[in-house]
Amino acid sequence: RVAVRRDTCSIVAISLNIQQKVHPIIWSQGNLPFDCFSICAIPKPIGGVLIMAVNSLLYLNQSMPPYGVSLNSIAEASSSFPLKIQENVICALDCAQFTLISNDRLVLSLKGGELYVLTLVVDGMRCVREFHFEKAASSVLTACMCTCGDGYLFLGSRLGNSLLLKYIEKSSGTIIQPDEKQLGASACKKQRMDGLEQLASDVTEIANVDELEVYGATDSQLGTMIASYSFEVCDNIWNIAPCGEVAIGEPAFLSEEYSGRADPDLELVTTSGHGKNGAISVLQRSIRPQVVTTFSLSGCIDMWTVYSAKDSVDTEDDLEGTSKETESEEEQNVEFNGGHDFLVLSRRDSSMVLQTGSEINELDHSGFSTQTSTVYVGNIGNKRYILQVCPASMRLLKGIKQIQHIPVDLGSSIQSCSVCDPYVVILGAEGQMMMFVLKDDSLVGEARLSACKIPLVQNPRILAVTTYNDYSGLFTTEPPKSESTAPKTERFKSAEKAPAFQPEEDTDDEDEMLYGETSIVTEPEKKNMDSNKTSTNRREIKKTSWMLLCRENGQLEIYSLPECKLVFSVKSFPLGQRTLVDSGPLFDTLKVGGVINVDKQKNLDEMPVVKEIQMCGLGHNKTRPYLIARVDEDLLIYEAFARTASTADAQMAFDHLRIRFRKIQHDLILREKRLQTRKKGEDEEEPPDENTPPDYIRQLRYFEDISGYSGVFICGPYPHWIFMTSKGSLRIHPMGIDGWVTCFASFHNINCPKGFLYFNRKSDLCICVLPTHVTYDAPWPIRKVPLRCTPHHITYHNDSKLYAVVTSIQESTNKFPRVLSDDREWDYVERNERFVYPNMSKYTLQLFTPSTWEVIPDTRYDCEDWEHITCLANAQLKSEGTISGLKGYVTMGTAYCMGEDVVARGRIIILDVIEVVPEPGQPLTKNKIKVVYDKEQKGPVSAIAYLNGLLVTAIGQKIYIWSLNDDDLSGVAFIDSLVYIHSLHVIKNLIIAADVMKSVALYRYQDDLRVLSFVSRDIRPLETYAAEFMVDGDSLGFVATDRNKNVVILAYLPEVKESFGGNRLLRRADFNIGSHVNTLFRVRCKLEDPSTNKKNVAALENKHVTYFATLDGSIGYLLPLAEKVFRRQQMLQGSMISQLPSPAGLNPKAFRAFKPTKLDNNNPQRNILDGELCWKFLHLSAMERVEVARKIGTSVDQLIEDLMEFDRLTAHF
Repeated sequence: RVAVRRDTCSIVAISLNIQQKVHPIIWSQGNLPFDCFSICAIPKPIGGVLIMAVNSLLYLNQSMPPYGVSLNSIAEASSSFPLKIQENVICALDCAQFTLISNDRLVLSLKGGELYVLTLVVDGMRCVREFHFEKAASSVLTACMCTCGDGYLFLGSRLGNSLLLKYIEKSSGTIIQPDEKQLGASACKKQRMDGLEQLASDVTEIANVDELEVYGATDSQLGTMIASYSFEVCDNIWNIAPCGEVAIGEPAFLSEEYSGRADPDLELVTTSGHGKNGAISVLQRSIRPQVVTTFSLSGCIDMWTVYSAKDSVDTEDDLEGTSKETESEEEQNVEFNGGHDFLVLSRRDSSMVLQTGSEINELDHSGFSTQTSTVYVGNIGNKRYILQVCPASMRLLKGIKQIQHIPVDLGSSIQSCSVCDPYVVILGAEGQMMMFVLKDDSLVGEARLSACKIPLVQNPRILAVTTYNDYSGLFTTEPPKSESTAPKTERFKSAEKAPAFQPEEDTDDEDEMLYGETSIVTEPEKKNMDSNKTSTNRREIKKTSWMLLCRENGQLEIYSLPECKLVFSVKSFPLGQRTLVDSGPLFDTLKVGGVINVDKQKNLDEMPVVKEIQMCGLGHNKTRPYLIARVDEDLLIYEAFARTASTADAQMAFDHLRIRFRKIQHDLILREKRLQTRKKGEDEEEPPDENTPPDYIRQLRYFEDISGYSGVFICGPYPHWIFMTSKGSLRIHPMGIDGWVTCFASFHNINCPKGFLYFNRKSDLCICVLPTHVTYDAPWPIRKVPLRCTPHHITYHNDSKLYAVVTSIQESTNKFPRVLSDDREWDYVERNERFVYPNMSKYTLQLFTPSTWEVIPDTRYDCEDWEHITCLANAQLKSEGTISGLKGYVTMGTAYCMGEDVVARGRIIILDVIEVVPEPGQPLTKNKIKVVYDKEQKGPVSAIAYLNGLLVTAIGQKIYIWSLNDDDLSGVAFIDSLVYIHSLHVIKNLIIAADVMKSVALYRYQDDLRVLSFVSRDIRPLETYAAEFMVDGDSLGFVATDRNKNVVILAYLPEVKESFGGNRLLRRADFNIGSHVNTLFRVRCKLEDPSTNKKNVAALENKHVTYFATLDGSIGYLLPLAEKVFRRQQMLQGSMISQLPSPAGLNPKAFRAFKPTKLDNNNPQRNILDGELCWKFLHLSAMERVEVARKIGTSVDQLIEDLMEFDRLTAHF
């Protein structure tokens, strides 16, 4: 205790001698305040250390007297260390974080989020004489902080979004002078010690020039310049931690077209943050578009939207892109912001042209070809012209007027077309390829398409082709200018000098430490560095055009346009290697067609088939090139990156691209689910559905500016969106809400701004927009609703479609409950103005509407002082006023937390959400809350649930069952429980209770006898965090999580000997998740697969998936498996452990093992698979997958179908 002993901390400086293993103490300082918790080394030339204490701040230096200040009046009473009073500052540094931004300035982040700039005021001897605090901003509750380069500050938070701040110094012109008496005393002392009366304290007083050169020039002004800082938010990292409690409700914005399905659409809502960073996070796993309208058009297999030329567009622009290559697309397309003008639909034997405006009408007479199907329609010539490609011809139009018709004879019908303005490349069904270029015809005054010779070999057969306009500058064969020797040296020098506050090597010079900075200035070097920066920034990147094609033997080739010169080639591209490396000109010999021997033909048959490739630029200004390919039923995503070639590299000698491609790992399984109705050995496939599009129809659709996002949409059985956001992260989100999507197109219209179109398998044309209230730059689409207070509990009220949220705020208080008093009496304590009073939590319940997440007026329920809401539930209790006999009530339990000397009490509060006549102009006022029951109980109400219309509560060390009659609770049954029950969950008449120290226990209620009886419990100690049931058909298990981040699955097996007749729950599986799990909830597995319109087998109706949310902000699930599937995936997990390199050399098997609080003699069960490890099977290349499947004794398709089954069964939210 402080009253007995104070100042118990000390600091020592140790010299480390690793060779001799001698570590002498060279300096120490004792009797420091007891609440010191952190130390900060101050860089030279000041030196020394800054010690952070909760109530004080100390500066210590080996050669200087200590200096300390008290930040509040608590420090003066709890420490005998000499402390000065810091003026105009009253705070505490507990939970504070800090970082240096210069030699004498720190940024402090306090526990409330306040940002202070601390300046160390020094004298002429570089001794700290004063601290200057300035409040600069208020930000997130910080868990860590550091500087990121010069002028940027990163604030990492576990309770809110982490921020990247830019700070700008604004000099206030104030110079703080140290105490002149102290300066004079220290100067006289130094003169007496040195014995030199001629030594001046200011070197500017030295008249001798030689002496001045020795001592160096320094500022004549003694003192520290005080500067103020402004902070701006540059970026943030989304964070939903800590997920304290999760509620499942119905989404507010769900179109009628998506309703009436077997699987309900659910929305996951969790509590996040703390204090000022408190929020409600609304999460969606899949994208739910807002449907504007739908049309039924049968037989359509593809569609396109195009712009029409405006008269204001200058037709004399260079069509080949030579004069306006450097212009941005936004400048070129200003005239086309009015929206798309035509929608072209293709059937198997005809086409349809629709004119889009305020209404959508079919065009009967136009230059478009409608008698045949259409392969491609798009704009060309800076969107002045429209190109239509049919199976045997091409048409060039301006508006609806045809200006050119070109019959094309490839020997087979045209199946695909790719355009990068002004080049057009078409590909036939048998691999023949032709290229056209759009050129200006001065005689006619219009543009014309002319064929170009393609000097490349047609054998082996070309399977897919795409064209690409590069804006990143990566696609170049020229050597980079930065590879010369001189710029490298400048770059390294600038990198060394980037952090302004880090000490340089020159400051280790003893003379400079004593006499100031040297007068030698390296101005020429700085000038060269600046000029180099300017030249780099002014370097303009020209647009270049390229063509990518993939051949039957797996070769991927990149050609420059219009020369068609091979600049990049890759062997065995469909195998999915982690990195695509240019094979160089040695690969050119493999392209020559000839006789194929038996081995090559066998390898060719085993090679996966490339069905489609797409090269596009994503991100800011399209500077991130991505290569996306459909290989059989898999998806490959590669990102191009620059590679600095050495002088001995073959790329430099043969003028190839200086790039490589790295594989982007993802967990997408896009294939259609196989029906399990075929008998063994039966290879016959089902007849194709007439609404299923042909295999040659493109499924990778690039889009721009759909609700501000750009990326690629993946059509097919399980459609997905690929976004590249402004932060540069690739986000992939599913859209399985409408099943199979056959075709897709962006659509900008006055009735559908920045929207999109798609056809589903029912031949419905859906005109949709992307919801903008959700942020897609996250692993799951998220909407974060700030509360500015701490959320504790949340539940969904089904009857009113509203959410009830329990929050609390911190209020400073000076009153305390009087000890040994039955009545609530208070003692008031008065302290001086520098005293930091403790905080008291003030709890409140409030209703929210999920449509706008606004507070419902007049639905607030405030608790008393020192009363905490410990549990909240939407209890379905018996009611005679409803048809079902049950009615939902918002029920909560409270506890009075007044210290250990006051007997703990609590209340049960039951609220009814009623409907009233809303006030005019305020539709949210239609709901009010009515207090049905509110009475104090004999103990704290720690958990609450409902069972068959009855209320189940844990009060003190007992579990009670109540019946609500005439707005009053009457007891039905009770039973003694364990130490402290904090969680209750019910299935039918079974109750699982989680104790804070004694694991879980199972109880049963018999309605006919009105008896609550004990069934079984886990006898091993477990500090339980959460508990829930696990349902697998007619099998029932129990899931519990604990303090050591374990998850345990228990079972009731009375026939097993170890259960002692069912009195003990047996542990069947255990697993270490790596994060604290505070909430568990169950959802029935999906009955419908989005890739097919048929339901799953009936046995899955009784299988539930158990989801969990962690305090670190992650979400996962536990899924029961059949024995055969479990054994197969267990062998896969064992193979993946040896197949993949372990991160940091850590064993994934040991990491997932159960971690007990203390060692015991019980063996871990290990019957839970690490799904994260099994899903990495999809990250392997094709050859590695075959090798792993061969070791297991199964097929690759079987393993992937198992993983796909897991994904589709749990595809909720």
